[in-house]
Amino acid sequence: MAMAHPPGTNPPGLRRQLGGFDATTVGIGSMIGAGVFVVFAPAAASAGSWLPLAVAIAGFVAYCNAAASAQLAAVHPHSGGTYIYGRRQLGPWPGFIAGWSFVTGKIASCAAMALTFGLYAAPGFETAAAVAAVVALTVVNLLGVSRTALMTRIIVSLVVPVLAFVVVAAFAAPAPSDAVQLPTSWLGVLQAAGLLFFAFAGYARVATMGEEVREPQRNIPAAIFGSLGFTLALYLLLAWGLLAALGPTALAASAAPLREVFTASTSAIPATAVTIAAALASLGALLALIAGVGRTTLAMAREGDLPRALTGIWQRFGVPYAADLATAVVVIGLLLTTDVLTVVGFSSFGVLIYYAIANLSAFTLTHRPWHSPRGLNVVGFIGCVLLALTLPTTSVLTMVAVLAAGVLGRVVVVGVRRRRS
Repeated sequence: MAMAHPPGTNPPGLRRQLGGFDATTVGIGSMIGAGVFVVFAPAAASAGSWLPLAVAIAGFVAYCNAAASAQLAAVHPHSGGTYIYGRRQLGPWPGFIAGWSFVTGKIASCAAMALTFGLYAAPGFETAAAVAAVVALTVVNLLGVSRTALMTRIIVSLVVPVLAFVVVAAFAAPAPSDAVQLPTSWLGVLQAAGLLFFAFAGYARVATMGEEVREPQRNIPAAIFGSLGFTLALYLLLAWGLLAALGPTALAASAAPLREVFTASTSAIPATAVTIAAALASLGALLALIAGVGRTTLAMAREGDLPRALTGIWQRFGVPYAADLATAVVVIGLLLTTDVLTVVGFSSFGVLIYYAIANLSAFTLTHRPWHSPRGLNVVGFIGCVLLALTLPTTSVLTMVAVLAAGVLGRVVVVGVRRRRS
C-alpha cells in the first residue's frame, strides 16, 4: 500500500480504467437501488396521487444538476465532484460545504442501503447482514474500480428485468376497489420531490470518479445524461404502475410496495424475485456509494479539509484504500447505533445543498455547452434550495447542525494552521 503523501507534493493519481458504458452503469446502479426500494412509499405519503408529478419535478431538478455536473466534470476531470468544482470556481469555503454535505449525507445513505439489504435478505438479522455487506463491498472496492464497475453491471443486468416485470404486472393488475385518495397539495408534492431526489443522486458517483474515467470530456457527460434519462423513465413507469395497482393510501403505508403488487398471486416466485432484486439493487447502490464517498473523502484530505492520512492510495489496484476503509468504519458504526432508515430526508438535504453549490460553480464558467446555459444553472440552484427547505423539519434541522459542526471544525483547524505559520 502507498503511504499518504506529504503536504506540498503531488499526490499519486488514480487510474483511468472506466469507459463510457461502465460509467453509465455505475450511475444507473447507484440510483435504482435507492429509488425503487426506499423512497416511493414516503413520497406517496406526501404527494398522494400526484406522485408522478413529484417524480417529474425531481427529475427536472436532477437534469439541471446533471447539466452543471457534466460541464464542471469536463473542465475539472478529477475525483471529488462538486467539492473540487466549488473550491476551484468559488473558493475553499463553498467547496468545503459541498464536500462535507456530500460525505455526511452519503455516509447515511450507505447505512440505509446496507440495512435495506439486510431487511430483504435476512429479516431478523438485518443489522448483521448489513455489516457483512459493508465489509464485503468495501473489499470489492479495494480490488479496483474496474471490479466495482463489473459487479455493478452484473447487478443492474439482473435487477432491471425484474423491475420491468413489476411495471407490466402493476399495470395489468386490477385496480383496488377500496382505494382511498390522500389529501394532496403543492407543498406535499414538493416535499415528495425532495425525498425522491435521494433516488436521483446516482449520477454524482460518475462525477466523483472523474479521475478514473477515460476521455472524461466526452464520457462523463454522456454517462451522466444516459444514467439519468434511463432511471427517470423507469421511475415514472413505476410510479404510475404502483398507484394503479395499490392506490395511494396502500402505497404510502407499504414497507415493500413492489412485492405487494404480487400479494394476490398464487405463486411465490414473483415475490421472491422482487425480494432478490431488492437485495441486489441495494448492494449495487451501496457498492457505488462507498466508492463515491471514498473519492470525495480523498479529495478533501488532499486539500487538508480532512486528515491527510486519508490520502493513501493502494498503488497495486489504484484505489484510495484509507478513505474507503474510513468510510466503512463510520458506516458500520451507524449501523450498530442508529435506526438509519429514517435518514432519507437527511441525505436528501445534504445532496441538494451539494448540487446548489454545483449550479453556482457552473454559473461562473465562461464556456457554455448546449446542455448547460446559465439560465439552467439559476433554475437548478433555485430548485435545489426550494426542495431542501420543503423536506421534513427534523431532517433539515439535523443536517443544518451537522453542517454547522463541520464549519466550526474547519474554522478551528484553519485558525491553528495560521498560528503555526
